[in-house]
Amino acid sequence: MPAADDANNPACAEITVRLPESLGAEGEFPRRWTDAQATAAWGDPTAAMLSCGVAVPGPSTLQCVTFGGVDWVVDISELPYQRITTYGRNPATQVYVNTEVISPSVVLEAISPKVKPIEATASCVALEDATPAPAPTDG
Repeated sequence: MPAADDANNPACAEITVRLPESLGAEGEFPRRWTDAQATAAWGDPTAAMLSCGVAVPGPSTLQCVTFGGVDWVVDISELPYQRITTYGRNPATQVYVNTEVISPSVVLEAISPKVKPIEATASCVALEDATPAPAPTDG
């Protein structure tokens, strides 16, 4: 696993030291050693991978879910894998989940409390509640 661009962010160190030793029922997916800064993986074969310090996502029409007070943007373009990234937090944390092996809900329930201490500066809104961008002006 390569380290994310902002993996050196001190907040990423705070997250990675608090990550769970396993995911799933009764420690079904134990944490595995990774050699890239601010990363983690669980299971063999891998059920979920985490990278802290990824690019902070901007507004999106992708689905947004909330677990433990943390908003996550869900990208399902690579099913059965889901790429799920915190929204409104810098640094951003991303989990890559094999949905054939573990439920993304199980992963997010375990990870959300660990990233919640990063201050939220934005939150997801429903598409119908989004404020449209101002129209360009001819000047």
